[in-house]
Amino acid sequence: MTELVIFGATTMARLAHAYFTADSPYRVAGFCVDAEYRHGDTFEGLPLVDAADVERRFPPASHHMFVAIGYSRMNAVRARKYAEAKARGYTLASYVSSRATVLTAEPPGDNCFVLEHVAIQPFVRIGRNVIIWSGAVIAHDASVGDHTFIAAHATILGLCTIGQSCFIGANATLRDRITVADRTLVGAGAVLMEDTREAGVYLPPRATLAPKGSGEIDV
Repeated sequence: MTELVIFGATTMARLAHAYFTADSPYRVAGFCVDAEYRHGDTFEGLPLVDAADVERRFPPASHHMFVAIGYSRMNAVRARKYAEAKARGYTLASYVSSRATVLTAEPPGDNCFVLEHVAIQPFVRIGRNVIIWSGAVIAHDASVGDHTFIAAHATILGLCTIGQSCFIGANATLRDRITVADRTLVGAGAVLMEDTREAGVYLPPRATLAPKGSGEIDV
Protein backbone atom coordinates (compact mmCIF):
# COMPACT_ATOMS: atom_id res chain seq x y z
CA MET A 1 0.00 0.00 0.00
CA THR A 2 1.20 3.53 -0.78
CA GLU A 3 1.94 5.66 2.28
CA LEU A 4 -0.09 8.87 2.56
CA VAL A 5 0.31 12.00 4.65
CA ILE A 6 -2.71 14.27 5.02
CA PHE A 7 -2.36 18.03 5.28
CA GLY A 8 -4.88 19.21 7.85
CA ALA A 9 -6.17 18.36 11.33
CA THR A 10 -9.83 19.36 11.19
CA THR A 11 -13.10 17.61 10.34
CA MET A 12 -12.13 17.48 6.67
CA ALA A 13 -8.86 15.73 7.52
CA ARG A 14 -10.69 13.27 9.79
CA LEU A 15 -13.09 12.45 6.95
CA ALA A 16 -10.23 12.05 4.48
CA HIS A 17 -8.51 9.66 6.88
CA ALA A 18 -11.69 7.59 7.18
CA TYR A 19 -12.34 7.39 3.44
CA PHE A 20 -8.75 6.69 2.39
CA THR A 21 -8.42 4.03 5.10
CA ALA A 22 -11.66 2.22 4.31
CA ASP A 23 -11.72 2.47 0.53
CA SER A 24 -8.39 3.13 -1.19
CA PRO A 25 -4.97 1.62 -1.86
CA TYR A 26 -3.39 4.11 0.55
CA ARG A 27 -2.28 3.71 4.14
CA VAL A 28 -2.45 6.96 6.11
CA ALA A 29 0.88 7.40 7.91
CA GLY A 30 0.23 10.75 9.58
CA PHE A 31 -0.87 14.35 9.35
CA CYS A 32 0.77 17.75 9.05
CA VAL A 33 -0.35 21.34 9.61
CA ASP A 34 1.26 24.75 9.81
CA ALA A 35 2.90 25.17 13.21
CA GLU A 36 0.40 27.73 14.49
CA TYR A 37 -2.45 25.24 14.00
CA ARG A 38 -0.76 22.24 15.61
CA HIS A 39 -2.19 21.64 19.08
CA GLY A 40 -0.64 18.29 19.90
CA ASP A 41 1.56 15.52 18.58
CA THR A 42 -1.15 13.20 17.30
CA PHE A 43 -4.40 13.35 15.35
CA GLU A 44 -6.70 10.37 14.91
CA GLY A 45 -4.07 8.32 16.73
CA LEU A 46 -1.36 9.09 14.17
CA PRO A 47 1.64 11.46 14.23
CA LEU A 48 0.85 15.14 13.67
CA VAL A 49 3.87 17.18 12.60
CA ASP A 50 4.66 20.74 11.59
CA ALA A 51 4.37 21.31 7.85
CA ALA A 52 7.89 22.74 7.92
CA ASP A 53 9.12 19.31 9.08
CA VAL A 54 6.93 17.11 6.88
CA GLU A 55 9.56 16.27 4.27
CA ARG A 56 11.86 14.82 6.93
CA ARG A 57 9.14 12.81 8.69
CA PHE A 58 7.21 11.77 5.58
CA PRO A 59 9.56 12.11 2.58
CA PRO A 60 7.97 12.78 -0.82
CA ALA A 61 10.03 9.95 -2.31
CA SER A 62 8.06 7.43 -0.25
CA HIS A 63 4.81 9.25 0.63
CA HIS A 64 2.01 10.86 -1.32
CA MET A 65 0.01 13.75 0.14
CA PHE A 66 -3.64 14.76 0.25
CA VAL A 67 -4.56 18.36 1.11
CA ALA A 68 -7.69 18.04 3.25
CA ILE A 69 -9.03 21.60 3.29
CA GLY A 70 -12.58 22.58 2.35
CA TYR A 71 -13.90 25.68 0.61
CA SER A 72 -12.45 28.32 2.95
CA ARG A 73 -12.08 31.70 1.18
CA MET A 74 -13.58 30.32 -2.03
CA ASN A 75 -11.12 27.42 -2.06
CA ALA A 76 -8.11 29.77 -2.01
CA VAL A 77 -6.56 28.18 1.09
CA ARG A 78 -6.76 24.70 -0.41
CA ALA A 79 -5.34 25.96 -3.72
CA ARG A 80 -2.39 27.57 -1.95
CA LYS A 81 -1.57 24.45 0.08
CA TYR A 82 -1.96 22.32 -3.03
CA ALA A 83 0.65 24.45 -4.82
CA GLU A 84 2.99 24.28 -1.81
CA ALA A 85 2.74 20.48 -1.68
CA LYS A 86 3.54 20.23 -5.39
CA ALA A 87 6.52 22.54 -4.97
CA ARG A 88 7.85 20.26 -2.21
CA GLY A 89 7.82 17.36 -4.63
CA TYR A 90 4.79 15.45 -3.37
CA THR A 91 2.51 13.41 -5.58
CA LEU A 92 -1.01 14.49 -4.70
CA ALA A 93 -3.43 11.63 -4.10
CA SER A 94 -7.07 11.60 -5.18
CA TYR A 95 -9.90 9.67 -3.60
CA VAL A 96 -12.82 8.43 -5.72
CA SER A 97 -15.37 6.40 -3.80
CA SER A 98 -15.95 2.85 -4.98
CA ARG A 99 -19.65 3.70 -4.61
CA ALA A 100 -19.48 6.61 -7.04
CA THR A 101 -20.52 6.06 -10.65
CA VAL A 102 -17.76 7.40 -12.88
CA LEU A 103 -18.34 6.79 -16.58
CA THR A 104 -16.00 9.36 -18.09
CA ALA A 105 -12.81 7.97 -19.58
CA GLU A 106 -10.78 10.91 -18.27
CA PRO A 107 -9.93 10.47 -14.57
CA PRO A 108 -10.22 13.41 -12.16
CA GLY A 109 -7.08 15.46 -11.59
CA ASP A 110 -4.85 15.13 -8.56
CA ASN A 111 -5.99 15.98 -5.03
CA CYS A 112 -9.64 15.37 -5.89
CA PHE A 113 -12.17 14.00 -3.40
CA VAL A 114 -15.23 12.32 -4.96
CA LEU A 115 -17.65 10.83 -2.44
CA GLU A 116 -20.28 8.11 -2.49
CA HIS A 117 -23.27 8.20 -4.85
CA VAL A 118 -21.74 10.90 -7.05
CA ALA A 119 -22.68 10.30 -10.70
CA ILE A 120 -20.22 11.45 -13.37
CA GLN A 121 -21.43 10.75 -16.90
CA PRO A 122 -19.38 10.15 -20.06
CA PHE A 123 -17.15 12.86 -21.53
CA VAL A 124 -16.98 14.86 -18.29
CA ARG A 125 -13.71 16.58 -17.34
CA ILE A 126 -12.88 17.12 -13.66
CA GLY A 127 -9.89 19.38 -13.00
CA ARG A 128 -7.35 19.35 -10.18
CA ASN A 129 -8.02 19.81 -6.48
CA VAL A 130 -11.80 19.45 -6.85
CA ILE A 131 -14.15 18.25 -4.09
CA ILE A 132 -17.47 16.67 -5.10
CA TRP A 133 -19.70 15.80 -2.17
CA SER A 134 -22.14 12.91 -1.85
CA GLY A 135 -24.97 12.56 -4.35
CA ALA A 136 -23.90 15.26 -6.81
CA VAL A 137 -24.57 14.69 -10.52
CA ILE A 138 -22.22 15.89 -13.27
CA ALA A 139 -23.94 15.26 -16.61
CA HIS A 140 -22.34 14.42 -19.94
CA ASP A 141 -19.79 16.74 -21.56
CA ALA A 142 -19.64 19.08 -18.55
CA SER A 143 -16.34 20.34 -17.20
CA VAL A 144 -15.33 21.40 -13.69
CA GLY A 145 -12.37 23.75 -13.23
CA ASP A 146 -9.51 23.42 -10.76
CA HIS A 147 -9.96 24.18 -7.03
CA THR A 148 -13.76 23.98 -7.14
CA PHE A 149 -16.13 22.64 -4.45
CA ILE A 150 -19.43 21.00 -5.41
CA ALA A 151 -21.66 20.33 -2.41
CA ALA A 152 -24.04 17.42 -1.79
CA HIS A 153 -26.75 16.69 -4.36
CA ALA A 154 -25.87 19.56 -6.68
CA THR A 155 -26.88 18.85 -10.29
CA ILE A 156 -24.69 20.05 -13.14
CA LEU A 157 -26.41 19.44 -16.47
CA GLY A 158 -24.84 18.54 -19.79
CA LEU A 159 -22.29 20.71 -21.57
CA CYS A 160 -22.07 23.06 -18.59
CA THR A 161 -18.66 24.63 -18.00
CA ILE A 162 -17.64 25.52 -14.45
CA GLY A 163 -14.59 27.73 -14.01
CA GLN A 164 -11.88 27.64 -11.39
CA SER A 165 -12.31 28.19 -7.64
CA CYS A 166 -16.11 28.05 -7.72
CA PHE A 167 -18.50 26.95 -4.98
CA ILE A 168 -21.71 25.16 -5.95
CA GLY A 169 -24.03 24.78 -2.97
CA ALA A 170 -26.06 21.78 -1.86
CA ASN A 171 -29.05 20.96 -4.09
CA ALA A 172 -28.17 23.71 -6.57
CA THR A 173 -29.14 23.05 -10.19
CA LEU A 174 -27.18 24.38 -13.17
CA ARG A 175 -28.92 24.18 -16.53
CA ASP A 176 -27.21 22.77 -19.58
CA ARG A 177 -24.76 24.68 -21.79
CA ILE A 178 -24.12 27.58 -19.43
CA THR A 179 -20.70 28.89 -18.38
CA VAL A 180 -19.98 29.51 -14.71
CA ALA A 181 -17.17 32.06 -14.47
CA ASP A 182 -14.19 31.72 -12.12
CA ARG A 183 -14.85 32.24 -8.40
CA THR A 184 -18.63 32.11 -8.76
CA LEU A 185 -20.61 31.24 -5.61
CA VAL A 186 -23.93 29.48 -6.21
CA GLY A 187 -25.95 29.19 -3.03
CA ALA A 188 -27.69 26.07 -1.72
CA GLY A 189 -30.89 25.35 -3.63
CA ALA A 190 -30.27 27.94 -6.34
CA VAL A 191 -31.40 27.28 -9.91
CA LEU A 192 -28.95 28.82 -12.34
CA MET A 193 -30.27 29.36 -15.87
CA GLU A 194 -27.67 31.60 -17.51
CA ASP A 195 -23.96 32.40 -17.60
CA THR A 196 -22.47 34.02 -14.51
CA ARG A 197 -20.01 36.86 -14.06
CA GLU A 198 -16.64 36.34 -12.40
CA ALA A 199 -16.79 36.35 -8.58
CA GLY A 200 -20.57 36.74 -8.70
CA VAL A 201 -22.80 35.46 -5.88
CA TYR A 202 -26.10 33.81 -6.86
CA LEU A 203 -28.52 33.09 -4.01
CA PRO A 204 -32.06 31.66 -4.00
CA PRO A 205 -34.91 32.94 -1.82
CA ARG A 206 -34.47 31.83 1.79
CA ALA A 207 -37.00 30.20 4.10
CA THR A 208 -38.79 32.65 6.39
CA LEU A 209 -40.50 32.22 9.75
CA ALA A 210 -44.27 31.84 9.36
CA PRO A 211 -46.54 33.85 11.67
CA LYS A 212 -48.13 30.64 12.96
CA GLY A 213 -46.45 27.99 15.09
CA SER A 214 -46.13 24.40 13.89
CA GLY A 215 -49.00 23.30 16.10
CA GLU A 216 -51.33 25.73 14.35
CA ILE A 217 -50.68 24.48 10.81
CA ASP A 218 -52.39 21.44 9.34
CA VAL A 219 -49.70 19.43 7.55
